[in-house]
Amino acid sequence: MTAAWIAGVQRSDGAIPWYDDGPLDAWNHVEAAMGLDVAGRHAEAEAAYLWLAESQNPDGSWYSYPELAKDANFTAYAAVGVLHHALIADMSFLERLWPTIDAAMQFVLSLRRPDGAIRWRTGSSECLLAGNSSIHLALRCATDIASRLGRSRPEWVAAADGLRAVIVNRPEVFTPKPHSMDWYYPVLCSVVGENGLASKWETFVVPDLGVRCVHDQPWVTGGETAELALTLAVRGDKDRARQLLADIAFLRHTDGSYWTGYQFANQVIWPAERTTWTAGAMLLAAAAIDDEPATHTVFSQAAV
Repeated sequence: MTAAWIAGVQRSDGAIPWYDDGPLDAWNHVEAAMGLDVAGRHAEAEAAYLWLAESQNPDGSWYSYPELAKDANFTAYAAVGVLHHALIADMSFLERLWPTIDAAMQFVLSLRRPDGAIRWRTGSSECLLAGNSSIHLALRCATDIASRLGRSRPEWVAAADGLRAVIVNRPEVFTPKPHSMDWYYPVLCSVVGENGLASKWETFVVPDLGVRCVHDQPWVTGGETAELALTLAVRGDKDRARQLLADIAFLRHTDGSYWTGYQFANQVIWPAERTTWTAGAMLLAAAAIDDEPATHTVFSQAAV
């Protein structure tokens, strides 16, 4: 039912906005497409990736609508989704989407600083920890794709290694943010091991409710909760992963979609939106708990 709801929001050209007539960006589009794939809706997922290929800018990036920004992490994530789709549905898809992935990685590396960190987007000097962690995973997935196709991209390996080094050894180069993503993304994206979750578990995990989006607000969100569950499941902690999904089940709508979040001080659903990327993350977490091979392979790239 959840995948059917995502497919119902998907546009005829393959794009998956956040919700009907809502914003659109490549990262959240890919997250929703991966949710379609683990639910067996491979045709719809393929259409989503073909939309990426057709809408890619000449420099390898994608615009984030409606603001027309070029974001490094949003662009990089295509490699994660394409590898996932190939593993779960059609290995020949790698060759078909290779020019798209190759161009995307070249754009991402054009934003790399001398210290190895990657700038958030064009026109900005900021580097974001969660985004750079996600780019690390994408570089590993892109390298995996290149290897499977018999192509050599040593610069991607070097960039991923350098990115991991700066995240681990120089965290001060990243703009401080209160978001839980900065806590669990280095683990989800194979930058550090699962022991990295211990220090802030009580800061971000609200018992029986889920994961806070930010540490200083009484707001749990379905996407962050599902991503933490995915992180745990891929690394073998299925009991806590199952508990997190059970905690957030109250966000599920009767049509299979999920509300974005819940403000628990005021006891209200907020914002009043149900998002495709939240639904996609929920499906991915459930798939990881069920040992779906493609999901485990993609989110175990260079696991430490």
